[in-house]
Amino acid sequence: MTAFFDLPVRRIPGDGIDIAARIDGSGPPLLLLHGHPQTHAIWHRVWPELTRHRTCVAADLRGYGDSGKPAPTPDHAAHSKRQMAADMVAVMRELGHDRFEVLAHDRGARVAHRLALDHAGAVSRMMLLDIAPTLDMYEGTTRAFAQAYFHWFWLIQPAPGPETMIGHDPVFYLRSVMGGRPGGLAHFSAEAMAEYERAARQPGWATGLCEDYRASATLDLDHDRASRAAGVRLRMPVRALWGERGAVGKNFDVLGLWRAVADNVSGGSLPGAHYLAEETPDALLEEAGAFFGWR
Repeated sequence: MTAFFDLPVRRIPGDGIDIAARIDGSGPPLLLLHGHPQTHAIWHRVWPELTRHRTCVAADLRGYGDSGKPAPTPDHAAHSKRQMAADMVAVMRELGHDRFEVLAHDRGARVAHRLALDHAGAVSRMMLLDIAPTLDMYEGTTRAFAQAYFHWFWLIQPAPGPETMIGHDPVFYLRSVMGGRPGGLAHFSAEAMAEYERAARQPGWATGLCEDYRASATLDLDHDRASRAAGVRLRMPVRALWGERGAVGKNFDVLGLWRAVADNVSGGSLPGAHYLAEETPDALLEEAGAFFGWR
């Protein structure tokens, strides 16, 4: 297999924009989705093992990395999780994969949740890292959670406030968010940090971040409430993992909340905080091998 950072980044048609992705490996298809404020480079430490067992597609969400950065819409629909999920279904179909597994972190895991609701037949099973359902996290917000996840509430403020401030020094913003969690920046390799900082300097990056969060606090919640009212549940196996030192597990009943919306849920904590693929790659690979079935 080719080393992760030596692989070319491909541009694949999404739902109206191009999606950037690295692709390698053999076996059943596995879609890998990253979180805020990173890119698909989060998977570089687990990539060699994953690609021994799966055809891996590590993609940048729209608005992030090298993927297309659409103009904002007043209702934030251009950055909704429904739209991001449609991108990923289009990408996987373009690559010949009508049905696939998903491994997703943070914002990408929220996209995966919506993808599995809107396109249930496309997802065979999925592993979600360090999130509880978005609707429950907003409705269950406490002071402790709001303090730990301040960016959830700052990034949703009206444009162009947050994006203007981020735009004055995007690398500072990136480093402050990533470094503000337990363990600081020590978890991240020099190659990965260089990639994250390069992406942060791109025009439209700050707008994409803010619109992602604005959608999550508005239109995405409408979609989630509508799905619940209609009785739509996740039927495929779901494995939910979280960092034992992170804010999600400390502030929410992660398994209980997932079991309220999904039929087949398992999971537990890993010895990290938030960026599990980079903090605890060996532990994550053990979990992935057992869940996806190559161990």
